[in-house]
Amino acid sequence: MGILRLAMAQMNPTVGDVEGNVRAITTWIRKARQAKADVVVFPELAITGYPPEDLVLRRSFLRENRKGLDIVTQRCQEIVAIIGFIDEDTACQSPIVKPKVLPSGPCKIFNAAALVANQRWVGTYRKMILPNYGVFDESRYFYPGERPLVCMVNGVMLGITICEDMWYANGPIRTEVIAGGADVIVNINASPFQIGKRQTREQMLVTQAREYGVVVSYTNMVGGQDELIFDGNSLLVDHHGDVLAHGKAFDEDLLIVDVTVEGKGKQADTKISKKIISKNAQGKMERIIVSKTAAPLKPRRRSARRSVRHEPLADVYQALVLGVRDYVKKNMFQQVVIGLSGGIDSALTLIIAADALGPSQVLSVCMPSPFTSKESREDAGRIAKQLDVPLLRIPITKVLNNYLGLLSPAFQGRAVDTTEENLQARIRGNILMALSNKFGYLVLTTGNKSEMSVGYATLYGDMAGGFAVIKDVSKTLVYELAQWRNHQSSQMYPEGVIPKRILEREPSAELRANQIDQDTLPPYDILDPILEAYVEEDRSVEDIVAMGFTRATVTRVLALVDRSEYKRRQAPLGIKITQRALGKDRRVPVTNRYTKY
Repeated sequence: MGILRLAMAQMNPTVGDVEGNVRAITTWIRKARQAKADVVVFPELAITGYPPEDLVLRRSFLRENRKGLDIVTQRCQEIVAIIGFIDEDTACQSPIVKPKVLPSGPCKIFNAAALVANQRWVGTYRKMILPNYGVFDESRYFYPGERPLVCMVNGVMLGITICEDMWYANGPIRTEVIAGGADVIVNINASPFQIGKRQTREQMLVTQAREYGVVVSYTNMVGGQDELIFDGNSLLVDHHGDVLAHGKAFDEDLLIVDVTVEGKGKQADTKISKKIISKNAQGKMERIIVSKTAAPLKPRRRSARRSVRHEPLADVYQALVLGVRDYVKKNMFQQVVIGLSGGIDSALTLIIAADALGPSQVLSVCMPSPFTSKESREDAGRIAKQLDVPLLRIPITKVLNNYLGLLSPAFQGRAVDTTEENLQARIRGNILMALSNKFGYLVLTTGNKSEMSVGYATLYGDMAGGFAVIKDVSKTLVYELAQWRNHQSSQMYPEGVIPKRILEREPSAELRANQIDQDTLPPYDILDPILEAYVEEDRSVEDIVAMGFTRATVTRVLALVDRSEYKRRQAPLGIKITQRALGKDRRVPVTNRYTKY
């Protein structure tokens, strides 16, 4: 029997901040060493942050990445570390010997994991299965690796994999267990959050652990990077498929777990025959021995199993809070500004921002027009007061009248229409951007996914800003999150931090008299399921009609979605929480005459 003390460093790197990431990595190494860990594991591309995108095309960036790994290597004493970085085909396998020639043009690069032991870079695993769907485009940058890798530490055989490698039954894990004799599969990740993914991910890990009879260590990144949120939730699963330890959700964490290996020989335990591994695959297997002898037994560390109850609304809310916090801080803003209308969308956005940054770092601005109701003005003031968020009131009636007077000669003989409505939204957008320019505030927009999908938003108006907090949150989910957040604060605010009237009033843009959203759109309980089916699931008109909606409603909604692509291309990026967001996930031509759904 062997015992390996494993440290899983669930860290929050920043893309491009190699120096800062290296400092963080060395700090985690020190903490792991103090806990007497044998091995410390870091997320995918921990050195550079994930995803680095076109930064990898810069030679200077690749050099900084390599330099960062060299620094970490020199600081890694009396412990083994597995660290995500970018490897090159010309990179040497020793931190001391430099490559003779650095190519002047593009070279092969790999998403890789460095195996570092006692100030030496002793091995490299290159990711073999590259995701190239949704928000992932790793095939644009990286070459796939060709060799599985196993390494022995204190007599325990570890198989190293990276993220997507773990999701395939026929992937490198098969070779590492059957041909390499791996007792533990170490999987390093940058796996983004989306609704329902945590359960899917955990089930996959449990299935793989049981199928191959191995312990699985799944170390995930945490933090926000543009539209992506990495949720952490690192896991250690034993060979029976039981979860032994669970990392925090949406927060940094260091899991220290004693992994017990029975030493029975996993080839005998696994249900899969060795014959499926070709001689070629076995020949390409890389084996590294760091230490054959089991370490002296330490006092057994009991890593308390974190029993995590899946609460979808809590997960979504935490993802939105983390997304705002990291986008603001990593882009070096200090404060944000939000247009507060008195409606549900801006109310939820305001609370998320206050939870993420603190009320003093958030400025709310109420900009009433002649069509803004008394209720909206009162509710805006009430929620700002309850949250202790500063509120600035800037009426826009005079500015609107000046615009209308200026344009009246050009508009003569034309009926009032959405033009006059959009003027109000654009005046408000100008005011928010002026405050942003003057004081350095980041403007948070408040449009939801339902509105953005069908184009129920004004370019350079309510779409003007730097970050769209609820861009991937449907209107019905907005209400659910608002009610959930009210429940969380019920002791402090018996009637809810979001006034009950906001939750009960008909949603309205209040850009004309007696306006409600249903004047223009189907009711949200009809609109949102149609949008989910079309935008997120690519379902056809026939499929959606079969769900119980009228053909006229379905074709109208789908046409609105397609005609609004030009708006979405000019919208600020926003936080992704669903399987397909209105960003990198969904790429539809703006100039597009294809109308067959």
